Amino acid sequence: MENQRETLWKRLETWQHNSAAKMTKERYLEMMDQLGQEPKPGEIPPDAEDFPDIVLDAINTFNSLGDRIFPDVGYTGKDYTNLSYYIKIYKVPEENEDLFLDILLRLDAEAINTSQKRLKSEMDKLRRKNG
Repeated sequence: MENQRETLWKRLETWQHNSAAKMTKERYLEMMDQLGQEPKPGEIPPDAEDFPDIVLDAINTFNSLGDRIFPDVGYTGKDYTNLSYYIKIYKVPEENEDLFLDILLRLDAEAINTSQKRLKSEMDKLRRKNG
């Protein structure tokens, strides 16, 4: 079970990074075709549809939750006020709620990290410009 979760976390992280880079399974396959190379199974980016339903439900919930953004800090995470409604809407079984929440928190942590990197990059760019 633990090994399955680790595999899921790695695939989810890969999906997030590829999504941020706009690299989809389709795009990867087109690129390999253009290069005249065979796709390597371990390098093919996962699509959202490659995940179990609970992951898709968590991704949809994540995308539906409001963002908490502050001017000087940037994105600080999702607003989980309405989370219980999404758990009911998607009929998440009680025994899967922990997994559902783990997925949401991992998605949120990556979004926060990406936002902070972007903000830092923009601040560094402004410092160099005004240097």
